[in-house]
Amino acid sequence: MKLLCLDIPSPTATLEQYGPHMLDEVRHGWDLYKSGFIRDIYFRQDRPGVAILAEADSVEAARATLMTFPLAQADLIGWDIIPLGPMVNWELLFAKA
Repeated sequence: MKLLCLDIPSPTATLEQYGPHMLDEVRHGWDLYKSGFIRDIYFRQDRPGVAILAEADSVEAARATLMTFPLAQADLIGWDIIPLGPMVNWELLFAKA
């Protein structure tokens, strides 16, 4: 299953609280990329944070993996997970009128 995963910063977190975790955060992300869980990762342009395209068996499995990030373990971020599916409406292009 393909999932769009958007980090949710804790409303009480400060930038200073993030600093001590960032090197481990990046290393952990690299490990998840090498494992095949992270397929793509992007910096958000609307605010600090990331958007991850991930592969997992379920939303629950993805959430369990995402919560292993150091920032999540420190209660500095959570995750919004959106399951994605194929665009099947392409068939409408070929339908007879």
